[in-house]
Amino acid sequence: MFTARKKILKERGVEPDTFEESVAQALFDLEATNTELKAELRDLYITGAREIELHGTTRKAIIIHVPYRLLTLYHKIQQRLVRELEKKFSGKDVVIIGVRKVLPVPRVGFTRARPMSRTLTAVHNAILEDLVHPTEIVGKRVRYKMDGTRVLKVFLDPKDRTITEYKLDTFTGVYKKLTGKDVVFEYPVNEAV
Repeated sequence: MFTARKKILKERGVEPDTFEESVAQALFDLEATNTELKAELRDLYITGAREIELHGTTRKAIIIHVPYRLLTLYHKIQQRLVRELEKKFSGKDVVIIGVRKVLPVPRVGFTRARPMSRTLTAVHNAILEDLVHPTEIVGKRVRYKMDGTRVLKVFLDPKDRTITEYKLDTFTGVYKKLTGKDVVFEYPVNEAV
């Protein structure tokens, strides 16, 4: 297990739990056995992982948190990596999310202005982009219901329908768990004119 420890780095010396160690071990095993992913996985590591139950279903999802600086490297191999991890953790969907930080609103003028990428809205939009990564988001709509609740409707690229259609419930459940916002994923309807 010591060799898999290099695949998970927690901040401030916090010890990883057993589930995080099992995900790190799976990454280490993939690096050792999979020839096509070996070179790409050599310098990659994770900062955390957790397993959630999806509301309304019996399925489970694994959220893997990766450092923001390594996110582009993960995006290059994400489809192959997720496919292999879903084989190892059978029956569970795997999503990769970058770690981002929300800074509070500065209290005093412009002396401590925060970057736009650290606002709550920007972080939630970035989580949404990470969640559906191989697919592009082609549109968003906010639906206000009569009881005052809001539902975000996200339209995904229809050309990737075969890749992501079975994961739409997973995307909804993970986004609700991470942000607390209701979201519905759909594909735009093409009208023949």
